[in-house]
Amino acid sequence: MLRFVILLAYLSWLSVFAMAQTVASQAYTPVVARCPTGFNLVRMAGIPGNQTLSSSEASYIQNRKTDVLPKAWKKYLSNVLSTNPSLPGYVSSILSGASSEVPTLGIATSGGGYRAAIFGAGVLNALDARNSSSDAAGTGGLLQAATYLSGLSGGSWFITSLAQANFPTIQELIFGPAIPTVSNNSWGGWNADYDLATPSMDPAIDGEYYTDLADELRGKYDAGFVVTFADYWTRSLARHFANGTFSSNFYDESYTHGAGILWSAVANTTSFASHSIPFPIVVTNLQAPGQNSSETIAGDFIPLTNPIFEFNVFETGSFDPQLSAFAPTKYLGTTNNSICVTNYDQSAFIAGSSSELFNEANFTNTFNSSYGPILTLMASLMPEPKVEYDVASWPNPFYGVAPDTFIDSAQTNLNMVDGGEDGEIIPLQPLLVKARGIDVIFAIDATNDINGFADGSSLIATQNRTLLYPSAYSFPPVPTSMGEYTAQNLTTRPTFFGCNTTSLNESTPLLIYLANGGPPYDGEASVTNTSTAQTSYTSSEIQAMLNQTFVIATQGYPESGATKDPEWPSCLACAVVDRARERAGVARRGICSTCMDRYCWNGNTLTTAAPIA
Repeated sequence: MLRFVILLAYLSWLSVFAMAQTVASQAYTPVVARCPTGFNLVRMAGIPGNQTLSSSEASYIQNRKTDVLPKAWKKYLSNVLSTNPSLPGYVSSILSGASSEVPTLGIATSGGGYRAAIFGAGVLNALDARNSSSDAAGTGGLLQAATYLSGLSGGSWFITSLAQANFPTIQELIFGPAIPTVSNNSWGGWNADYDLATPSMDPAIDGEYYTDLADELRGKYDAGFVVTFADYWTRSLARHFANGTFSSNFYDESYTHGAGILWSAVANTTSFASHSIPFPIVVTNLQAPGQNSSETIAGDFIPLTNPIFEFNVFETGSFDPQLSAFAPTKYLGTTNNSICVTNYDQSAFIAGSSSELFNEANFTNTFNSSYGPILTLMASLMPEPKVEYDVASWPNPFYGVAPDTFIDSAQTNLNMVDGGEDGEIIPLQPLLVKARGIDVIFAIDATNDINGFADGSSLIATQNRTLLYPSAYSFPPVPTSMGEYTAQNLTTRPTFFGCNTTSLNESTPLLIYLANGGPPYDGEASVTNTSTAQTSYTSSEIQAMLNQTFVIATQGYPESGATKDPEWPSCLACAVVDRARERAGVARRGICSTCMDRYCWNGNTLTTAAPIA
């Protein structure tokens, strides 16, 4: 409470003295100019079953498949074979490139605040060929072999930081480089020991910090764009998940602290330009006036029928059939073909939009809430009397598009909120788009359903939503109640969904599901089920979580009495190639046959040993 009293004192000071625009404010301000010749804001993606990708995305994917993935798959195969040389020949044929069929892999990492960011990072660390321990475990290289990588909310913090920082190792991503170069464009780590809300133990320092964040929004406001609490949240996130902030300059306003680091500019990083990273996608939900509340899952805030939006490096929009349209990410903020806006697609604003859950607090008209002093500060500096403060506001590039089906066709601004507010906390939807041709998805679930652990509810929500749009998406059968996940231990072990051979397999991905569902089988007490509300972590806490996540990601589902399944690397590889195997017309055999029997959910029970109590 004391820090808020001090902040109110700052408000009085601000009412007398005008603050000069900071370098961060200048870098955060959208830029308005005439559009390029021949510019077209909206690309219609087509009807379900016949949708198209942008030419830029299609080119990136093709170049990655041609120039990068063959070597990546061979590296992964080598790591698997080092743990078990008796893989069926078809697995080696597919992964070595000898077969005409190859897998198209997508990885999805869920929301759940810092816990999800750390858990998702820990799983990808176990799949990273740059980690010698992962290579020795037989799982390293799968990250490099993935074609797509999606994230939302806490997962978006991880994905955006990874992509804009030029794809460093996971250890460097989280903890920063060993010898940092402090500049506006260099990476400094997650700075997780600084709390996202109150970074200092000193109320006076925090009060000044709050005013700094608010003042960094002045340029955007003065340029005529809507500013909400999501922008304030963005400037906090930027100090953790965008280039330019280090412990040594955390409070130094002579630095831009991630302002001006754009999501579309990821295309200019050397890792992206060389097609070396999986194509990154961030997911958010649309909060729309008149939305159909009858399609809202109990306890959630966004109906399943609302369009799901994705931000990829090249385009932003939705493949959902009610819109099926995209606008260039570089030109977000633009609403016509004549006057173009750039610099709106701040990387941290993408992450901030994907994790904007403040509408759940319902504080738009409750300035007496715990957020009251900050909201009062913003209202004093940048009054927005007719604006919802608890959403991320984006000028609507799809104004007038699909007026009969798109719920926000007549809205001047799109209100974006946390990507998991419809219950789909694993960002699977972009990976189900048929035009992307993804046939296997590695789904990382670090949601907070029960005591900081996942209970499978996100998969149920995705299944329910895909049933609403059967012409657009196909999803493998999953259990329909959370109790089934608990009873069958589906969240405490890796589980494969969609293994059974059906006529739908051609368009239905196989799902490799790995949840933060409980402690590992090695007997260690769990450290990965922290609260979503925990907004700061010490380095030792993070390292302990990374270490335990590595165990969870590499141990598989051991037989009773064991702590590790020695066949897990082979079983994982069998699942990765299974759709490609099916297309090649080859029958499962050898260890793959037994692996799929053990790890696949068969629609009723699992044919495998019971887990260790």
